[in-house]
Amino acid sequence: MLGPEVKSTTRGVLYVHSAPSALCPHIEWAVGGVLGAAVNPSWIPQPAQSGTYRTELSWSGDSGSAAAIASALRGWNHLRFEVTEDPTSTTEGQRYSYTPDLGVFHAVTGMHGDIMIPEDRLKAAVVKAALGDTTLLVEIDKLLGKPWDDELETFRHAGEGAPVRWLHQVV
Repeated sequence: MLGPEVKSTTRGVLYVHSAPSALCPHIEWAVGGVLGAAVNPSWIPQPAQSGTYRTELSWSGDSGSAAAIASALRGWNHLRFEVTEDPTSTTEGQRYSYTPDLGVFHAVTGMHGDIMIPEDRLKAAVVKAALGDTTLLVEIDKLLGKPWDDELETFRHAGEGAPVRWLHQVV
């Protein structure tokens, strides 16, 4: 007989870099549904894109919450976000980035925040480069999320100094 499932608790941050005002309540509802508690973040204008807003939400909850948040928000046009999850003693950290043009980027992160690339993905990048379809540098940049970083960088800088609110999952 199997014992009760033991879930590890972790922390993370959701960065909504840009969202139109009409989408903000839907984001709050979706994130609140994942965390099991209502969220009421402070939205501030996003100077990098007129008519959009940004917020940062620090959260705590079960491991896997970052994936659930990214799944709840992905595919929404005109939304740019990142969500991170700290590693625990039994799980690796996670990073998700989303832009309407690029879709979702996911990376496993180590205890110091470094992206950890699985061996099979590195081997596939080497094979693609060897076949002449691309270069190894382009493939490694994709594995590290550089196209997402390039697109989000303007929005990140525009949000420096934004207030952060802590959210805790209801257990």
